[in-house]
Amino acid sequence: MSQRALPTLPAPTSRPLRMRLATAAGALLLWAGGAQAQSLQQLYDLARGYDATYLAARAQAESAGYRNEQVKALNRPSVGLSANLTRSQTDASGSSSSSSTGTGVQLSASQPLFNRDNDAAIGQGDKALASALTELESAEHDLILRVTRAYFDVLAAQDALAFTRADKTAIAEQLASARRNFEVGTATITDTREAQARFDLATAQEIGAENTLRTARIALDLLVGRQDVTPRPLATPVQLPPLQPADVNAWVAPAEDSPPVRRARLAYDVARLETERARAGHLPTVDLVGGLGTNHATRSNSGISSFTRSGTTTQAQVGVQLNLPLFAGYSIRNRVKETLALEERSRNELAAARRSVDQTTRQAFFSVQSGEATVKALEAAEASNKLALDATLLGYKVGVRVNIDVLNAQTQLFSTQRDLARARYDVIVGTLQLRQAAGTLAPGDIANVDRLLVP
Repeated sequence: MSQRALPTLPAPTSRPLRMRLATAAGALLLWAGGAQAQSLQQLYDLARGYDATYLAARAQAESAGYRNEQVKALNRPSVGLSANLTRSQTDASGSSSSSSTGTGVQLSASQPLFNRDNDAAIGQGDKALASALTELESAEHDLILRVTRAYFDVLAAQDALAFTRADKTAIAEQLASARRNFEVGTATITDTREAQARFDLATAQEIGAENTLRTARIALDLLVGRQDVTPRPLATPVQLPPLQPADVNAWVAPAEDSPPVRRARLAYDVARLETERARAGHLPTVDLVGGLGTNHATRSNSGISSFTRSGTTTQAQVGVQLNLPLFAGYSIRNRVKETLALEERSRNELAAARRSVDQTTRQAFFSVQSGEATVKALEAAEASNKLALDATLLGYKVGVRVNIDVLNAQTQLFSTQRDLARARYDVIVGTLQLRQAAGTLAPGDIANVDRLLVP
């Protein structure tokens, strides 16, 4: 019965298997973090000047600043200048007619002295500007996390590909060993077929890992506006800083000043000021008004008595103008009721924002704690799997272990190493997420992450 042809494999070397595997994986990881690699800070700086979402938030904040200046003009003086030119002609039924020509210039000015509606509107403008700046801060925090996730997604994909290729190399050597043993009659065809099946599976996994890496690189490139971006890997040995403070309540306390809570609080303030504006409809307004004008007129008459006269007059006035609303068809009263209802809605939205931030902060804290415990467990598992692989290889040489045992031990080791790398990245990203939830995330936190990377 014919057998499926086995692939041509490289000749085995004389070095111990685990040493060769470690060398292969290490070479791949070193290739991933070459001399042209960029730090997280460098990529974040690129993203700040390219990311459309962040740039839109920054433009919105600038717009809010100009809008606030417009509102502040309500309590500033206003000055206007007007001019006119007139000519009239009158023809009588007899033999007389008259005409007149006039020119005038009028300068007027007004200054609000008392206007509660304007005061409340200016207060709303200040709150709206503060809210826009808070939105910009949230956009900055979001950009930090998006860049960090994309950064470590690439590193995780690189690690997965490296370990997959190392696993494939180990399986290839085990397949070659199984073939030799079968040819000399010290092993069955089962060992060869088992190794072949594992080799084919590793090949498929390698293809998937390559595609995952390609996708992650594209996402990072699009985020920073550059092509072929290469992140720096974590420095070895990896030492992740412990989570400080270790008390969840210490993280929940500053969350009261987090951007979501601040936005909700500012919205509540705007709603209360809107109620003040509605109530201001019952209050008088007082303005200081003034004017200065000059008129020049020329009049002529023809007929029995003909004459031409011209003259210039100047008028100046200054005074205080009082406007007092008396009755507006109950519109003001109903407007007040409407704003009070909207104020109550904003108050409840503020309470909901506080509860949501509290929950999010606690979830992020315990997620980081769980991640740290996972890293420690996987580090211990990695050490145990290395010892198990050495023992299995020794047992295989003396005949107490079979080929499938070696394959399983190899795959388990590389799987553990891949999961460990991913867990470390998740802890780093999770810590930044915790800081975001607590409202303490800042661009300076990027420098702390960079200290963990290869210089």
